[in-house]
Amino acid sequence: MSKYKIGIIGCGFIGNKRAKALEGNELVYVADTNEDLAKKLAAEYNCKHSTNYMDLIKSDVDIVIISTSNNMLIPIALEAVKHHKHVLIEKPGARNPTEMKQLLDAVHGTDIKVKVGFNHRYHPAIMKAKEIIKSNNYGEIMFIRAKYGHGGRIGYDKEWRAKKSVSGGGELLDQGCHLIDLGTMFLGEFSDAIGYTQKYFWDMEVEDNGFALLRTSKGQIMQMHASWTDWKNIFNFEIMCKTAKLEISGLGKSYGTETLTIFRMKPEMGPPDKEVLTFEGEDNSWNLEFKDFIDAIAHNRKLPDLDNAYSVLKTIYNIYEWNDMNK
Repeated sequence: MSKYKIGIIGCGFIGNKRAKALEGNELVYVADTNEDLAKKLAAEYNCKHSTNYMDLIKSDVDIVIISTSNNMLIPIALEAVKHHKHVLIEKPGARNPTEMKQLLDAVHGTDIKVKVGFNHRYHPAIMKAKEIIKSNNYGEIMFIRAKYGHGGRIGYDKEWRAKKSVSGGGELLDQGCHLIDLGTMFLGEFSDAIGYTQKYFWDMEVEDNGFALLRTSKGQIMQMHASWTDWKNIFNFEIMCKTAKLEISGLGKSYGTETLTIFRMKPEMGPPDKEVLTFEGEDNSWNLEFKDFIDAIAHNRKLPDLDNAYSVLKTIYNIYEWNDMNK
């Protein structure tokens, strides 16, 4: 498989994580408005750097990774597509559905691949759960319960995520988008979405907690809570099938060891049989996600990512609208 020349725009924490997960492809250019960050990442990988992202886009890079604040995701992606670059854009992909539709329209009819950074799909417990569900040994999914949260840090209310014009929304958009994306992976698109957003702790323009009920056209329900006031980091995703429950807990590191627990119903019911699968080691989801992206480019394989991200954003904004009407 051919190796590709990579450019990264946004040299903060996520940009650095992406640089470490390029699956043997070459990082040749980085850009950030903060020159110190750009210089530091460029020095580590012996590549070019700039404070102007257009310098990078106009260069000979094959793939542009965009790991900036949400307000710049779509403007940069549109320029990259205009210059015929493949794009990996960090979640949620845009501040709102209207912005995402611009990118959908720009890519339509081209062979440009755009992947949205929903790396949780590539966690081993999630992939194993998907494999189990696909086997259909436990019947159809009835409903899902999901929680995802952390506690922020000192000064969190002064960061870009706290400014609606930059972020597009609060915790429902920030971490909640991961939960909704996983929900659509297991259940398909949601036809209805209601919920509440609250500012319980942080003094900011956007919500620090989002609570929602989502429903598919088949009547399957997803109940979810995304929180910036979980003082102990948490990830929990429960899938209730007709004859078993699959429970995914942890994402590694501060979220705890990643596990998949399978609770199998007995014919006589009562306490279920229990099997715990444990996934130790480093988080390899970023590498697997990029490998999938490279494979799609190399084999001109269609990626559903933009459609999925558009659906996730529409669901989030349906919840925002419902919340505003029912305050």
